[in-house]
Amino acid sequence: MSTPELSTWTFREAAQAPAVVRAQLQANAARVERLAAALCAAPPRAIVTCARGSSDHAATFARYLIETRLGLLTCSAAPSVSSLYQAVPDLAGTLMLAISQSGASPDLLAAVAGARAAGARIVALVNAETSPLAQLADELLPLHAGPERSVAATKSYLASLSAIVQLVAVWSRDASLAGALEQLPQLLARAWELDWSAAVKRLAAAHNLFVVARGLGLAIAQEAALKLKETCALHAEAVSAAELRHGPMALVGPGFPLLLFGQNDESRAGVAQLAGELAAQGAEVMVAGMAAAHATVLPSVAAHPVLEPLLLAQSFYRMVNALSLARGRDPDRPPHLHKVTETL
Repeated sequence: MSTPELSTWTFREAAQAPAVVRAQLQANAARVERLAAALCAAPPRAIVTCARGSSDHAATFARYLIETRLGLLTCSAAPSVSSLYQAVPDLAGTLMLAISQSGASPDLLAAVAGARAAGARIVALVNAETSPLAQLADELLPLHAGPERSVAATKSYLASLSAIVQLVAVWSRDASLAGALEQLPQLLARAWELDWSAAVKRLAAAHNLFVVARGLGLAIAQEAALKLKETCALHAEAVSAAELRHGPMALVGPGFPLLLFGQNDESRAGVAQLAGELAAQGAEVMVAGMAAAHATVLPSVAAHPVLEPLLLAQSFYRMVNALSLARGRDPDRPPHLHKVTETL
C-alpha cells in the first residue's frame, strides 16, 4: 500500500486490534469469570442492550450470540425512551449491557441511570474506564482499546465484540468457543493482511451499496455500511439476507453493487445462494467469507463461526481506509462528525 494509506489514524488504529484483543482477553479474564459465576448463580430474566453507533452494532452481535448460546431473550433499549420521554420500563431482574467507547453520551447515560433505578443490573463495556458510564455500572468490562483518535471507531468496535464473546464463552461454559478465542489475536493479524483491493476498484465510483449478511454477520454488515457512509461518503445500507426480498430487492439491477458477508454457520448457504442469484441478475456482487457463482470473492480467514465476523470486519477496515482515500476523503475526519456524539 502507498504511504497515505499507511499514515491515517484509521489504518494505524485498526492495525492495533490484534494487540488490543490479546491484552484485553488477559486483563479481563478474572473479571469475566467472577461475573459469569454470578450470572450463573442468579440468571437474569432477560438482557437489554444500550448503545449508539458502532457500539449498537456490537449490541446486534451480542443479541444473536446470547440468544443462540444462552437462550436468553435479548433486546435493544431505545435511549430516547428515557432521555426524551422520561419513561421508565420495568427492568427488574434484567441485565443491561451498556456498550460505549467514550461512556459520555448524555442520552446513553440517562437510559442507563433509568434502567438501574428500574431494577436492572448494569454491565458496562466501555473504553474510558473513568467515564460517567463506568461510574454508573455495577460491573465494568474495560475494552482496553487505548486512545482512538480517528472519528471512525475500529479497534474499539472489535474490542467490544471480543469482550462480548469472552463473556458469553465463559458464561455458557463453551470450551470450544473459549479455546478458539485464544487464537483470535493471531487470526485478526492474518485477516489484516488480506488483499481486498478488488473491492476498492469496484466501489471507487459507486453511489449506492447494499451490505448484506445474516445472523451474527449482520452486526458486521451494519458496521460496514456505517463506515462506508462516514469515511467514503458512499450511501450504504445494511440489509439482512432474509429481508432483501421484502422490498429492497427492487433497487437491485445491472451494475448495482452489493457486498455480502458469510460466516460458516447455519446462515452461510442461504447467503451464498442469494449472492449467486444477485450476480446472475447482473448486479455487481462481492462476497467475503464464502464463495458464490459469478461473484467477486474477497479473501477471508476460516475460524470458529462466532469469530469469523470479527475477522471480516478487520479485513474490511483496511479496505475502507484505502477506499476513502481513493474517493478523495479523509477517513480520520469525516465532515460534520465528532468522536463523542452528545445526543440528548
